[in-house]
Amino acid sequence: MKILITGINGQLGYDLVRVLKEDNHEIIGTTRETMDITDFKKVEEVVNEINPEMIIHCAAYTAVDRAEIEADICENINVFATENLARLCSQKDIKFMYFSTDYVFNGQGNNFFNPEDKIEKQLNVYGRTKYEGELAVQKYLDKYFIIRISWVFGVNGNNFIKTMIRLGKEKKSISVVADQIGSPTYTYDLAQLVRSMVNSEKYGIYHATNEGICSWYEFALDIFKKLNIKINVNPVTSEEYVTAAKRPKNSRLSKEKLVQNGFKKLPPWQDALDRYLQELNYL
Repeated sequence: MKILITGINGQLGYDLVRVLKEDNHEIIGTTRETMDITDFKKVEEVVNEINPEMIIHCAAYTAVDRAEIEADICENINVFATENLARLCSQKDIKFMYFSTDYVFNGQGNNFFNPEDKIEKQLNVYGRTKYEGELAVQKYLDKYFIIRISWVFGVNGNNFIKTMIRLGKEKKSISVVADQIGSPTYTYDLAQLVRSMVNSEKYGIYHATNEGICSWYEFALDIFKKLNIKINVNPVTSEEYVTAAKRPKNSRLSKEKLVQNGFKKLPPWQDALDRYLQELNYL
């Protein structure tokens, strides 16, 4: 299959190219320089030239705190650019995959959110724009996959694990939030799921993270334990750890729909962390 992937320099885009090439798909990746997704005419030119059978849309504005002051830029990338791609896919009958986020939910309660749960008001600009991106996809398309993910880490790019490793070398003590609960997601494992979805027609909204839940504090402890880094980690509340954008305390996502549609759940996050640290040559 000929597949166009946006945002190939990001964590997920990088691993998708790696994994999907193994199945002999023809992969054409784009970056901000090769296709300005906010410009409909530019997108149309590239899509017409490539004529893909599927578009996997990884490019996004993900600077959660900065989005609070750059709301217009965030909307342009997460909403209008997504709409540009969805419109073209509708016109040309192209399969479409859009990656969304746990931030579309309000982050309240202790239950696992299901893909079809009612969406309440989001806590921040990033979450709102990603949800509006979902609505744009659903407005134009029937043949779509919307995959909500959380706490992403991959080889190519910055993430929580790399930050903890850096702080472990620089600091003797750090504070990490202990009341936000979710599931880390290894982009390599996510790419394996996408691999199985590419040839499928089981369209719809899915949740995909590695199995198991933890707090950011517990995640940090496990990283330091595996790497034998001696550092004092202080658990703090969201209220004590002030950020420009409010974060959800509950990011639990139910993945049962994956199994119901014949897809495999991702491995436990602890296993994913081991493999990731090995890939980075830390273990």
